Amino acid sequence: MRTILLSIVAMLGLFVSQAAYAADSNCPRPEVGADVQQPPDLFSQNGTLNVSLDYFTALDKLNRTLFCFVTTDGQESPTLHVNPGDTINIMLTNQVPAVPGGRAMRITGGADVCGNSTMTDTSTNMHFHGTNTAPTCHSDEVIRTLVNSGETFTYTLHIPKSEPPGLYWYHPHIHGISSAAVQGGATGAIEVMGMQNIQPAVAGLPVRYLVLRDQRLGSQSSTGTDPDKPIPNWDVSVNYVPVNYGRYVPGVITMQQGGKEFWRVVNAGANTIMDIQVVYDGVPQPLKIVAFDGVPTGSKDGTHRGRVVTQTDAVLPPSGRVEFIVDAPTSPGTVAVFKTLGVDGGPDSDSNPERPLAKIVTTGAPASLPRMPEPTGPSRRMLFDDLANAKVSAQRTLYFSERRPPHAGEIENTVFFITVDGAKEQVYSPDNPPAITTTRGAVEEWTIQNRTAELHEFHMHQIHFLVEEVSGVAIEKRDQQLYDVFQVPFWTGHGPYPYIKVKMDFRGPTTGDFVYHCHILDHEDMGMMAIIRVLPKP
Repeated sequence: MRTILLSIVAMLGLFVSQAAYAADSNCPRPEVGADVQQPPDLFSQNGTLNVSLDYFTALDKLNRTLFCFVTTDGQESPTLHVNPGDTINIMLTNQVPAVPGGRAMRITGGADVCGNSTMTDTSTNMHFHGTNTAPTCHSDEVIRTLVNSGETFTYTLHIPKSEPPGLYWYHPHIHGISSAAVQGGATGAIEVMGMQNIQPAVAGLPVRYLVLRDQRLGSQSSTGTDPDKPIPNWDVSVNYVPVNYGRYVPGVITMQQGGKEFWRVVNAGANTIMDIQVVYDGVPQPLKIVAFDGVPTGSKDGTHRGRVVTQTDAVLPPSGRVEFIVDAPTSPGTVAVFKTLGVDGGPDSDSNPERPLAKIVTTGAPASLPRMPEPTGPSRRMLFDDLANAKVSAQRTLYFSERRPPHAGEIENTVFFITVDGAKEQVYSPDNPPAITTTRGAVEEWTIQNRTAELHEFHMHQIHFLVEEVSGVAIEKRDQQLYDVFQVPFWTGHGPYPYIKVKMDFRGPTTGDFVYHCHILDHEDMGMMAIIRVLPKP
C-alpha cells in the first residue's frame, strides 16, 4: 500500500486553522448519513453561460483541508449546463490566502506564461476535463496558467458545435498540488446537453447527477468494521455526503418505487478507482449505459445514433464518467445499495476496497428531480465520428514506469514517468520540451504499456481517443468506444507488459501544446505527465 504525503496539505491546514476559519465556513459539507442532494444548476442562455467563481479553503470537522469553487451567491460546485456551440465565461478569483513562508517556483516561457509567472502553494487554475476545447491562454490551458492568492482571471471556453452530448467536469490542474486540490473537493460537473437526441431512451426520465469524490481518511478507528477488511487509502463521498472508513455510514438516495431514473455519474476523486454497482437484495441490477466519458455508447458506427449497453457494473478510473438508466426497487422492503466493488490495483497500488456509497430508499411520490427533455431534432455529426475507419499516419509506443527507493519507509519518494519508447525517462516539468510533436491532420495509433506493479489511468487532454485493443484482446469495431481516460492493467512481473492500443485523431482544429498523464493525481503530481505539441498544417 502506498501513501504520498504532501506537505502542502499540512501547511494549508495549519494556516487555515491559524486564520480562525470556522469548520466548513467557506466550503460547507453535509453530515454523515445525510440525504444525497443534487448539485446546484447553472444553464446557458442565448448561447452563453456567465459565472463568477471564488476559490476558497476551509477545514472540516475532522481537520481535513477543503477546497471549493463557490458562486457569488453561495452555490458550491454548480453543474454547468450548455449546448454544443455555446460559450462559457468564468471569472475566477483565488480567495485562498497565501501561505507565509511557502514555496515559490518561477515558471519560464516568456510570452507563453498565462496569468502569474510564479507558482506558489496556493496557486490554482481550471481544467475543463474531456471538453474538446482550445489549449490556449484563457481557455483550457493548464501548463502555464497560474492564478495566485487575491488574483482574478477570466476563462472563455468555446464548446464545439460538434461536441458529443454528455457529462464532463472541471477541477484545478496545478502540477504538484493537483491531488490536494481535487481531494479538497474543488470539482464540479459540466453537461453538454442533447443526449436525448442521440439516445432517445433517456427522454422524459428523471435525471440525477452524482459526483463521487475522495479525501484524506478522517479516522483510523475500526469501530464497527471487520478487522480483516482492508483500510482504504482514502475516504469517499457522494455529492459531498461523506462515507468515512470505520462504520461506512452511507448517504441516502430516494427514488420513486418502481420508477426509472437517468443517473449521470462522475468519479471526481483524485486517486480512488471505483467499480460502481447498484444491488437489490444482494442481486446486481442491470445498468443500461448510454455514455462513457461524455460520448454516447454505440454512436461511432456512422449512423450518429446511440446504442444502449447493459452491464452490472462500471469501472470508473479517477475522472471517468458513466451515464445509465436504472430501475428503482419495486418493493418498499428491498435492501438497496449503490456501492463500489473492491478494485485490485496491483501489489504497489493504493487500497480501493468494496464499500457502500449510498443506500436507496423508495417512496410512492415522484422524486424531486428535473426530467430529460424530449428529442428536439435529428442526431448530428459529432467529433471523431469516422475515426475507426481513418487511415493511420504514425504509430508510437509509450510506457508508464516508476523508480522506487530501496527502503520501504521511503515509499513517498517514488518517482513516476510516462515515456515515449526509446526516449529518456523524464519527470514532468512545465519547462520540458514536448515529448511528442505531431501535425494537425494526423491520425496516430499509440500502444501504451504499463511496466509497473500498479494500475495507471491514461488521460489525454483536448481530444478523445478510440480504444481498439487491451493486452492482445481486440475490440470489434462495432463495440469500440471513445474515452478521455482509460485503465492500463498492471504488470505481474512476468510475461509481456500489459497495454492498451488507442487511435488518436488530430484532424480537428486543435493545435498548440497540451498534456497527457496518469489520472491518479498523486502519480501525475510526482512526474507522470508529458507535453504533446500539435503543429498547424504546413
